[in-house]
Amino acid sequence: MLPRTVDPLTDIAVPRVLFLGSFPPRECGIATFMNDVVTSFDREFGARSDVIAVDEPGGDARRYGSQVVARFNQDDRESYQQIARFINEHPAEILNIQHEYGLFGGERGEWLIDLLRAVDKPVVITLHTVLPEPDETMLRVTRELCEQASKVISLSETGKHLLEERYGIDPGILRVVHHGVPDVPFQNTDAAKSSFGIGQRLVISTFGLINRGKGLEFAIQAMRQVVKRHPEALYLILGETHPVVRRQEGESYRESLQSMVLEHGLQRNVQLIDKYLDFDELVTYLQATDIYLTPYLNPVQIVSGTLAYAVGCGKAIVSTPYLYAQELLAHNRGFLCSFRDADSIAENLMMLLDDPSLRRATERRAYRFGRQMTWPHVASDYGRLFSELCPPGELALVTSA
Repeated sequence: MLPRTVDPLTDIAVPRVLFLGSFPPRECGIATFMNDVVTSFDREFGARSDVIAVDEPGGDARRYGSQVVARFNQDDRESYQQIARFINEHPAEILNIQHEYGLFGGERGEWLIDLLRAVDKPVVITLHTVLPEPDETMLRVTRELCEQASKVISLSETGKHLLEERYGIDPGILRVVHHGVPDVPFQNTDAAKSSFGIGQRLVISTFGLINRGKGLEFAIQAMRQVVKRHPEALYLILGETHPVVRRQEGESYRESLQSMVLEHGLQRNVQLIDKYLDFDELVTYLQATDIYLTPYLNPVQIVSGTLAYAVGCGKAIVSTPYLYAQELLAHNRGFLCSFRDADSIAENLMMLLDDPSLRRATERRAYRFGRQMTWPHVASDYGRLFSELCPPGELALVTSA
């Protein structure tokens, strides 16, 4: 048995972990998140964790890095049993699954249950979606997934409460670990704006893979009012169209947004940056942002990585009141506007643009809250949980990479 390796800063010893979920270069939110979890975890504990990648149909040609030690097609049910055998034979002592229902085959991703039943190691499932009003199938699948798990992570207190009260999950297996955010200094926007050649314009931004649920048309409509009072305002819509959306409908939504910009004469004030942003670009754009905006349309959205990043970077935020926004922006950490309401969006944006002192105070509150969400903190939370499931002396443990 290998000696337990202890992180000198956290005094946490961790087992060797195998992660399962989508993974770059696949372009989806879970892939980005899992890459961040694995990277931060390995950095915190001096490990080199292995990854099992879930591919969608047509993803067979994708080339992964050496960290990906196995892969399977989500629509091939037989492969779930094959991957379960691989997991059991792998030297890792614990499995973490970054879960989204659409990542797995069967109704509501129920084929993942086949895999869990065949795995003989502790399993921690991170649930990225928890609906307040699940249909009968989703309720059944979620309950069975949780029954097969040693622990279940929710990315918000709201999600944990729903799992207890609505889904009837044993609170003893539930744990909240916040969505991770960059650990960046609190600073003004001057240097970042200069790097983009924006000058001293007031920057509003939204980032993420584009789809119709983002509500960006209402944000563009709001800019018609904003620029009358603040002609220097610049709204940046950052990100490419979601790959699944692009396969289904091409670029029709982005094109409709571009048409709106032209129709309302907002070419100087609204820019769509059609690009999948890497981490450094994303952080720099956020550092150049004066107000972050999420005009999303789904009232029951339980997690938003983009909103979490904006809080972590200490941004003044305006958002529609979906569940995650209500939780993160409570206690004056941001401002909520009405769904599908350009006037309400404009009113909140102008309130912050008109009052720099209010904007700065809001930024500081968001930044202070976001310190508990930085990736080193998240990695420690994961490590502590993994260590609890694999007590010292019971299992072989990870050594430094």
